[in-house]
Amino acid sequence: MRLTHNEEAYFIAYMAPLLDHPEIQRMDQFIQHGHTTCLKHSLTVAYYSYVFSKYLHLDVDYESLLRGALLHDFFLYDWHIKESHKGLHGFRHPKIALNNAKKYFSLTSIECDIISHHMWPLTPSPPRSKEAYIVMLMDKWCSLRETLNRSIVVLPFEKYS
Repeated sequence: MRLTHNEEAYFIAYMAPLLDHPEIQRMDQFIQHGHTTCLKHSLTVAYYSYVFSKYLHLDVDYESLLRGALLHDFFLYDWHIKESHKGLHGFRHPKIALNNAKKYFSLTSIECDIISHHMWPLTPSPPRSKEAYIVMLMDKWCSLRETLNRSIVVLPFEKYS
């Protein structure tokens, strides 16, 4: 599925200021899966969450969907290095990402739901919103593709393509 020109323009216009935030830029320092940085992974999850929602004509809060997807892995450490964090990363990083996101951004309840529950079923409770279910599914799909070193998409931002 391809986005229309207006849909892609909306995605770019909405995401560009977020991508300029210095703390968001720090996500580009950490590898997430395979050779994909945490920032590129999160941006890809946001893009596919948006495409999926548009394709299915879902009635969702697109701003919360995009921000929540971009911030879902806002943990800011190299999870491949044991000493960089405490506990099992897969279980703990949603809470860490949520706490980091709250430091720098005012979050909606949907954004908090997305960040907190994107790792379900590793997190004890499932997502509560449509947006969080969408991001959870797209996160798993993108993670699998990145881990298998499969190209996913050329994002509408040259720096991240």
